[in-house]
Amino acid sequence: MTKAKNSPKVKPKTKVKRRLRSGRGALWVIAMIFVASAAIRLASGTGAAIAREMSELSHTETAENQGQSSELCQTDEESAALIAALLKRERDVEEKELMVAQKMKSIELARAEVLENIAALEDAEARLQATMTRSQTAAEDDLAKLTAVYESMKPKEAAALFEAMSPDFAAGFLGRMRSDAAGAIMAGLTPETAYTISVILAGRNAKAPSE
Repeated sequence: MTKAKNSPKVKPKTKVKRRLRSGRGALWVIAMIFVASAAIRLASGTGAAIAREMSELSHTETAENQGQSSELCQTDEESAALIAALLKRERDVEEKELMVAQKMKSIELARAEVLENIAALEDAEARLQATMTRSQTAAEDDLAKLTAVYESMKPKEAAALFEAMSPDFAAGFLGRMRSDAAGAIMAGLTPETAYTISVILAGRNAKAPSE
């Protein structure tokens, strides 16, 4: 009897507890579904915004990097062009300096050759002048000696010799003689020869410079 009375009391309590637990579990499941749905919506909206911002930031960084790369490339190209131009200019200057040095060397060689030729010409001129001086001195000495010979001859013999000379040649000797010796020879000449020699002597004296 005790078992029969106790068993009906225990069973209803167990059923009620089970129903309460099952109801609470369903409510928790529904609540979790709503929370998850809200979280998904929120996450999807925020994620899209974050994705857009990240995409824009990536595009901006890419554009900036491309701009910097382009500027760097342009700067490198300009620097390379400037260096190439400077190197070319340096080569041109070196070539011009080499040409100028070669020309200066040629000019110095030509100058040395000209100076050597001038020295040789001056030496030759000096030797020629010395030779001419010696020749003139020798000729003058010879004329002086010959004039002295004619002066020492007898006037008649000298007149015959001067008569055979050309008037210019005879006038040259007579102009160098002493006046008395020349007068004695002129007196022994024929009038025509004496006249011709006199004209030549007068012409030479007229051309001679006077003080």
